[in-house]
Amino acid sequence: MVETYKRTSNPMMNRPVVKPELVDWMRRSQTQLSGDITKVLAFAKENNIPVIPHETVTYFQMLISIMQPKRILEVGTAIGFSALMMAEAAPSAEIVTIDRNPEMIALAKENLKKYDSRHQIILKEGDAADVLSVLKRDGHKKYDIIFMDSAKSKYIEFLPNALELLSDNGVILMDDVFQAGEILVPIMEIKRTQRALERGLRRLFDEVFDNSKYMTSVLPLGDGLLMIKCR
Repeated sequence: MVETYKRTSNPMMNRPVVKPELVDWMRRSQTQLSGDITKVLAFAKENNIPVIPHETVTYFQMLISIMQPKRILEVGTAIGFSALMMAEAAPSAEIVTIDRNPEMIALAKENLKKYDSRHQIILKEGDAADVLSVLKRDGHKKYDIIFMDSAKSKYIEFLPNALELLSDNGVILMDDVFQAGEILVPIMEIKRTQRALERGLRRLFDEVFDNSKYMTSVLPLGDGLLMIKCR
């Protein structure tokens, strides 16, 4: 058992907002993954490690095919599944991925060593806020896709640096913004342990929705995917 994620952790993983039968249909009917990445996915499922679900995978594959990104930045590596998936979809792209969890970093390094055959993926260890600040200070690289799948309460804090790192026509994607529908629940009715997360998400929505600086779209994939683009 991977210690970081216990069987009782991350309750939102199995509480989709979309009808369960439609979720099941999307996951069964769309083109399935093949090759080495399926080994990474199987390990994630066996160990209750949250990775993006299949309907989100197929959307990313389509988006990457259309955008043809040169550089991708990911906040939240976990075991490297999504970074490897994006590398497969964009074989000429450079991918930088950030994580601070020692157990996940060790597993990700093992998977990248085995399966990152083109050596596209750079794993940066440390707190995302610190790493993003360093990347911003370096200032010589812009990213066409920035994908956040980490601490949801921190998305609003990561946003300013992410915007500075975004290419002119780039897009930011933030995963798990529905929280199984809890974004609709009054904050004082949320479990006390979840309130910091919910407040962070609501600050994010207040910033990006109905703001002339941004174009936004929320997709009902997985537990909700927020897309942000500068006008």
